[in-house]
Amino acid sequence: MARRSVELIPVVIGITLLTFLLIHMIPGDPVRVMLGERASAEQIDALRRDLGLDRSLPEQYVHYAARLARGDMGQSIHRHTPVSEELARAFPATIELTVAALCIATVLGIPLGVVAAVRRGSWQDVLGTTVSLVGISVPVFWLGLMLVLIFPYYLGWFFFSGRASLEFSHPTGFYVLDALLSGNPANLVDVLGHLVLPAVTLSSVPLAMIARMTRSSMLEVLGQDYIRTARAKGLTETQVLWGHALPNAMIPIVTAIGLQFGYLLGGAVMTETVFSIDGVGRLVVEAVKSRDYPLVQGSVLAIALAVSLVNLLVDMLYAWLDPRVRYG
Repeated sequence: MARRSVELIPVVIGITLLTFLLIHMIPGDPVRVMLGERASAEQIDALRRDLGLDRSLPEQYVHYAARLARGDMGQSIHRHTPVSEELARAFPATIELTVAALCIATVLGIPLGVVAAVRRGSWQDVLGTTVSLVGISVPVFWLGLMLVLIFPYYLGWFFFSGRASLEFSHPTGFYVLDALLSGNPANLVDVLGHLVLPAVTLSSVPLAMIARMTRSSMLEVLGQDYIRTARAKGLTETQVLWGHALPNAMIPIVTAIGLQFGYLLGGAVMTETVFSIDGVGRLVVEAVKSRDYPLVQGSVLAIALAVSLVNLLVDMLYAWLDPRVRYG
């Protein structure tokens, strides 16, 4: 664990450098975006000096890295607020949506993959393969729009915009948790009604990937000698599948789940846009449009750190699932 934690340091440094360089390659001048096309040359030069954009790229990066080392992500050029405050406001919505989507994908994807592996060549296998292909192929924004058209408009079920309709306090920023803390069941029903459609939309690709990985891993494990031994000992098929086969097939599945978490954090942009959720995805889109360098850099860095921490957690789960990992 210590070694894996230390290995995160060069990863974070590389992320900050790449993010810094890529954001400066985006066409357009943030100073002109802020002041407008009618601004004078003197105004443009003055604001550029105030923001430090008149320095060379190496100088700007050193200044940026020094601030990060002090825990300062800078101030948003367009919003005139600290980047850390903007992230603290938007990140809970993205995390909540990502966790909900990943739970749906895991709860449905693993059983679907197990059934497809056990019933190889049957209609269940064909159905599982078809669902996986459809989940990977259908664009997220199209699926979101179709769900909005079917459920809120035609059937009157769920909500299609925002995170809540009822007014209640949000001390943590995680609306599901805040609704539970409020003690009012109506608040929880309202929040879940807003969360269902975006979570289902965002879970389509991870569900397909997890189902396919589960099927592939289970097929490999089911052909092993210890599975035949377990059956020869008289264990039921349920005991063989869920007690012996699935635990030994979990390492590739856990890897897929960890990778999908990173995909969901980055892929929430479309879903948050379709369902008007004020998360990190929409924040990044608006920041890129306004050439808000500090906000884009801070948002990407926060997402990358979250993905790195999840990868570290996956490595820890390896050692828990398979003792051979702990002993090399």
